Amino acid sequence: MQVFKLIETMGHQQVSFCHDQKSGLKAIIAIHNTNLGPAMGGTRLFPYGSEEDALKDVLRLSQAMTYKAACANISAGGGKGVIIADPEHKTQELFEAYGCFVETFKGRFITGEDLNISFENVHQMSEKTGYLVGLQERYGGPGRATAIGISCGMQAAREFYLGQKNLSGLKVAVQGVGKVGSNLCQILSEQGIELFVSDPITERVQKAHRLYQAHIVDIDEIYDLDVDIFAPCALGGIINSETIPRLRTAIVAGSANNQLENEDIHSRMLAEQQIIYCPDYVINAGGLINVYDEMMEIDENMSLTRVRNIAKTLREVFQIAEDNNITTLEASKRLAEQRFLKGRDDR
Repeated sequence: MQVFKLIETMGHQQVSFCHDQKSGLKAIIAIHNTNLGPAMGGTRLFPYGSEEDALKDVLRLSQAMTYKAACANISAGGGKGVIIADPEHKTQELFEAYGCFVETFKGRFITGEDLNISFENVHQMSEKTGYLVGLQERYGGPGRATAIGISCGMQAAREFYLGQKNLSGLKVAVQGVGKVGSNLCQILSEQGIELFVSDPITERVQKAHRLYQAHIVDIDEIYDLDVDIFAPCALGGIINSETIPRLRTAIVAGSANNQLENEDIHSRMLAEQQIIYCPDYVINAGGLINVYDEMMEIDENMSLTRVRNIAKTLREVFQIAEDNNITTLEASKRLAEQRFLKGRDDR
């Protein structure tokens, strides 16, 4: 693997590695772009199969954060952190060591919750650094805000392409019912939507069934359901050459990062199957907006308005795609690049 070539190709400004012998911390922080402001992005903890897998993940995630922040119209750039560890082995010492690592960036990188990182873990990091967001979980927290943005994005896609102004009576498959997925189920159930859910953690799907009358399906069966919208809300890479031919849906709109295993190939495959793809870093930006607004002390009503404006951004993306006969992913990239390249010139 040509590490420096990969970093150069993806346009990163800085990639840093940390190993703390005492706590066992093995972590990578990637800063992709700071044209619009300091790099923001959560930190995820995952037992990667290899260090190469961890590096590839943090590079893709941080790059996506640049596009997400630009599309969300906030004064921040893109970054991400990953900790290579088993979630069962989390310790106070580990997160304090990671906090020390974050502190070395002196505000150039600001982080918070992500996969396997809890609200409590972020507070453990705060013993050693102040460059954190999500310490208060205002306005329902980032999970709730992300789910609100997803539901608004679903409505935008239905209206733009199908002329339908609401979601009532639809069937939606939600893959993954963690923080975002469970909030999304609640929001959608209140709109009279029939839900189908899958998750490897049995308690989560049982809760969705009990609270929202969701149908529980096998984690592999979720791809084959005849539904109006498929919402990936778990790990990335699940929209690929194997799963796309199985999808029986009009719209893909979910919170998972890096949903497409290969962005160019699989965005085109979706378009060829006439499946509307809501680019992940556009539709799932509610959590980023939530924690950014917390940091900037923006009031709740304004913050929720900004989250709901994800629908407006998506309509702009759809229009660019239609006018230029390109995929929605390419359209979202054009929109984001226009914004952060302008930010570079302004700075």
